[in-house]
Amino acid sequence: MSRFLIYGANGYTGRLIAAEALRQGLQPVLAGRDRAALAAMGGQLGLSWRAFDLSDQTTLQREFDGFPLVLNCAGPFSATARPVLEACLATRSHYLDITGEIDVFALCHHHHKAAIERGIVVAPGAGFDVVPTDCVAAMLKQRLPDATHLVLAFEASGGPSPGTARTSVEGLAKGGRARIGGELVQVPLAWKSRTFQRDGNARSAMTIPWGDVYTAYISTGIPNIETYMAVAPATIRRLRRLRWIGPLLGLAPVQSWLKRRAGARPGPDAGQRERSDCRVWGEARDARGGEAALELSTPNGYALTATASVGMIGRLLASAAPGGFYTPSRLMGADYVLRLPGTRLVNP
Repeated sequence: MSRFLIYGANGYTGRLIAAEALRQGLQPVLAGRDRAALAAMGGQLGLSWRAFDLSDQTTLQREFDGFPLVLNCAGPFSATARPVLEACLATRSHYLDITGEIDVFALCHHHHKAAIERGIVVAPGAGFDVVPTDCVAAMLKQRLPDATHLVLAFEASGGPSPGTARTSVEGLAKGGRARIGGELVQVPLAWKSRTFQRDGNARSAMTIPWGDVYTAYISTGIPNIETYMAVAPATIRRLRRLRWIGPLLGLAPVQSWLKRRAGARPGPDAGQRERSDCRVWGEARDARGGEAALELSTPNGYALTATASVGMIGRLLASAAPGGFYTPSRLMGADYVLRLPGTRLVNP
């Protein structure tokens, strides 16, 4: 069986995933709201398509019926995950998405029991958010089984897609988050800063509310988790200044204006993706002073999202898995990221 549905297929990342699925011999059906864009894309790729929005569950269930799997690529996932997931539960279709949003992971995890009962896999975060970091976390847990503290960080070059940029704006008003003593805790924007070493050069970084503060806890049980992104020192200073106007950032007119600006720039083109890469760092320590560290090199994040998500789709289409909520490493194994093209451990 090779047929599945991509919702949000005509978006930046959806197009990359559809092309990669075709390359791997799968037959995605394209779906989304924009009829003209889907028709053009379907004609270009030789794929069938269907246009519908997410406002009506009856429509969603009719459109999803008969598909063993639905991949949600329509962000922000805070708006799309719930209706797509509920329809997947009703039609017994596996649910995957490419979110990095903490609250979406929590939503999906909340439906773990329902997914077991319906016999479907619910596996959000099937792309760069959070496949490489989740796998690094799981590998560190194997190396240091009694770890109590986990730090994950990444540096991504090439620039964001319009959808990623808009989602980042949405997150500004929520501040930062960390896992402390097993609990999700609200922390200020750019709560902590530090440096990581890349090829002998220091990279400044700040804490961000990356999805791993939720998923890495599920994957490893490590109770204290911080997630960092490498950015310029000026960016850290700018975000810390935004703490003073945090409530204003959540106002609808402000959000609308910021999202329009953030989404106006196109994502990286093929040449930019080819020339750019990502680096992931992971550090764990235990109560006795034991430490473990890993550094991972990957292709551009959008290229990795395409191969990672299609790999997970292929796995689920080829063989059954027990129903329930899964993180990437729990579904595919801690070493899954190392089986993807262009990834390698820098310090094995």
